[in-house]
Amino acid sequence: MLKNKWKFLVINIILTCLFFLIFAADYNLLHFINSLFYLCFVYLIIVLFMYTSKGGFFDGVTFGFRRFKSIMFTRNGYLEEYLDKPLPSENFNASIYQSLKFQAISLLVLLILLLFLYYAF
Repeated sequence: MLKNKWKFLVINIILTCLFFLIFAADYNLLHFINSLFYLCFVYLIIVLFMYTSKGGFFDGVTFGFRRFKSIMFTRNGYLEEYLDKPLPSENFNASIYQSLKFQAISLLVLLILLLFLYYAF
């Protein structure tokens, strides 16, 4: 799994370079930092959403909507099948979360290093 994380990080850096080459108006460090930020921002949003879901924040809302649907739209009485369905925090995949968290943190560290380089020199 460790090798896959590093391969995926290299792929992300190559993807950032492609974004930089395709969309940058000028080829300088500032535009590369902007391209890296766009990719890092997507990873951060996904990781923060997964962190919130892992904590069980959406479990109550999901349970409420399932119960409401069961009561309002079930014609055969209360089947209570909504109790058997797993909640979002129970369907959580920890390996994907750890991999995406590694990518987000690595890209953020690279972004901060490049920002330090840009403003220091």
